[in-house]
Amino acid sequence: MQHASPAPAAAGTIGRFERNLTWWVLACIVTGIALGQLAPALFRQLGALKVAEVNLPVALLIWLMIIPMLVKVDFSAMAEVVQHARGIAVTLAINWLVKPFSMALLGWLFVRQLFAPWLPAAQIDSYIAGLILLAAAPCTAMVFVWSGLCRGDARFTLSQVAINDLIMLFAFAPIVGLLLGLSSIHVPWATLAVSVGLFIVLPVLLSQVLRRVLLARGGEAHLAATMARIGPLSLCALLLTLVLLFAFQGPQIMAQPLVIALLAVPILIQVYFNAMLAYWLNKKLGVAHCVAGPSALIGASNFFELAVATAIALFGFESGAALATVVGVLIEVPAMLSVVAIVNRSRHWYEQR
Repeated sequence: MQHASPAPAAAGTIGRFERNLTWWVLACIVTGIALGQLAPALFRQLGALKVAEVNLPVALLIWLMIIPMLVKVDFSAMAEVVQHARGIAVTLAINWLVKPFSMALLGWLFVRQLFAPWLPAAQIDSYIAGLILLAAAPCTAMVFVWSGLCRGDARFTLSQVAINDLIMLFAFAPIVGLLLGLSSIHVPWATLAVSVGLFIVLPVLLSQVLRRVLLARGGEAHLAATMARIGPLSLCALLLTLVLLFAFQGPQIMAQPLVIALLAVPILIQVYFNAMLAYWLNKKLGVAHCVAGPSALIGASNFFELAVATAIALFGFESGAALATVVGVLIEVPAMLSVVAIVNRSRHWYEQR
């Protein structure tokens, strides 16, 4: 199989739409709340379209989000792991041994302890579940942009994303189940299994079939051109999902707008803690800056599309878990851009021996 073009990780630029994603998310929040107030019956009907507790409109939108992003991933890139063994090891340790468990701890500390007086008591467990879902899967798409902005090694980024996607097929459900169980939150295993199949296994299989077809028809140039045309579908589907989500979440948000600000605190701490830990470990191990930068960014970012989909499937549109994952979407872009700035400005310090 041919390797994916490293262009997404090497371009070093971010489109205007992606740069302003936070503002688009805010616009979706306002639009969703307004529509939910104007047409509550319509959104109740949409929320009732379920199979095994999985909302069908949302499932379709999630596929439109995830599949175009996964088409970029070349699983044969894992053959290059040996060239970046130390950087790969650091990122894997952060993604799978540190981040989910540190988020569970932060959720317990902030949501269940410090912020509990200001949060709806009935949603405490659900908020923690959403935070765990957000941290349990590493990002697989936007990291190509972040890597390019810090002049990261494109092949390292590609191989790391491929490995994370493969691990996610087997590790996401057990880690989520373990941490939810430790947090005394009921785990609907049947729904979780359906979610993993719908939102990880099938998208990975379909994306790789589509990738092979595109490469067979015109090579990497045809693949890149096709992705440039359909790529915006991912973000548009994400924004439409948010409109639906906030149409259901509107009453809760209007009643307690402080909730979003409070949930953002553990998410931001988690982002900066994991990014800086990965960055520091890579420096200690003598890893090149072009690998340490994307390693820190992959270690810190979240697969928020999967988190939103799974939270909705497990707990419903109106749940605190769904709201917590959406807060992750809201702050992902500005937080990661700030990490990119830290990585770039500290290059001289990093390369000092």
